[in-house]
Amino acid sequence: MNIDSITNGYVIDHIIAGRGMRIYELLGLDNLECPVAIIRNATSHKRIKKDIIKIDGEIDLNMDIIGYVDPGATINTIRNGVLVDKKVLELPETLTNVIKCKNPRCITTTEQEINHIFKLTDRDHGVYRCLYCETQAK
Repeated sequence: MNIDSITNGYVIDHIIAGRGMRIYELLGLDNLECPVAIIRNATSHKRIKKDIIKIDGEIDLNMDIIGYVDPGATINTIRNGVLVDKKVLELPETLTNVIKCKNPRCITTTEQEINHIFKLTDRDHGVYRCLYCETQAK
């Protein structure tokens, strides 16, 4: 397998095996014009297997989505072929329009213009609750 190096873009690394496609979908990477590579089930020293996403283009990357799907994933920023920044992600405190409230009585169900906002209420268990009705996200 041959995957070219990145000139300007991002490498999302150390994704738990199997979660790479979920990140790909939530970030809307299928809509990009730049090259995107998804490597699934790569060998890992930290974990037995991991997924990797390489994006060869400068885009606005929503790190909250990645942190929500896989806290512990890393984002490497590449500029002119050189690693310039590396971040290890955590669960974000707030999620906006990433997940939707399932409570049929929540105001977000009837008012279409309202953002779906969830607050992290239990970091140890990764529990998020709706800002409006406090329903737990699933």
